[in-house]
Amino acid sequence: MNNLAVKATELTKTYGEGETAVHALSDVTFEIPRGEFVVLQGPSGCGKTTLLNQLGALEAPTSGDVESNGYKLNGLDDDGRTDYRLNTVGFVFQFYNLVPSLTAYENVALIAELTGDDVRKRSEQVLASVGLGDRMDHFPGQMSGGEQQRVSIARGLVKNPPLMLCDEPTGALDTETGIQVLRLLRSITDSGDRTIVVVTHNSQISEIANRVIELKDGVVLGMHLNDDPKDPGDVAW
Repeated sequence: MNNLAVKATELTKTYGEGETAVHALSDVTFEIPRGEFVVLQGPSGCGKTTLLNQLGALEAPTSGDVESNGYKLNGLDDDGRTDYRLNTVGFVFQFYNLVPSLTAYENVALIAELTGDDVRKRSEQVLASVGLGDRMDHFPGQMSGGEQQRVSIARGLVKNPPLMLCDEPTGALDTETGIQVLRLLRSITDSGDRTIVVVTHNSQISEIANRVIELKDGVVLGMHLNDDPKDPGDVAW
């Protein structure tokens, strides 16, 4: 696992039993090297979000396993899964899930307080890194959708996680703002130490990825690599 961010092995997730059982994932197997921008792509209901939940230890698999940054997720108890989520994974969602009564700084500091010292310094630095150094005292209701999504990204980054999991991060944004957010996410992988996995139904986003994993009906149809990923601004949206 030294050079792998994620390894999924025969990962299966079934909801319900008997004739009404829904097989959301079936024997999903793949590897993701560190430092890549990866897209999980496929039609609605194909298992993308279920797979993302498995990688983030938000749900336990029916069978199979995920290994990530020294953790074998299927062998963890509730405390171990909480520790993994807290210390290893940053989450970004389509709807920003910010606390409306807290400022941008306070939304980020809320997470920073759980994950180390120098809360103010880390929170201010990460907000500055996403271009919000002059907006940290604003409340979500005083910010645009793109700014709120950048606060959400900053909140995920303040833990300095090796893995970022993003579920339709541009789904609620206009095209121009979405391009800005995708550029920001891509830049996060530039150091080679952090891996980003993005769930999307938007096929254009695959053009900016290092690796694309195609899902359909809970099965991996294929995986392909982009030797020369495009800048988000060069994609025909």
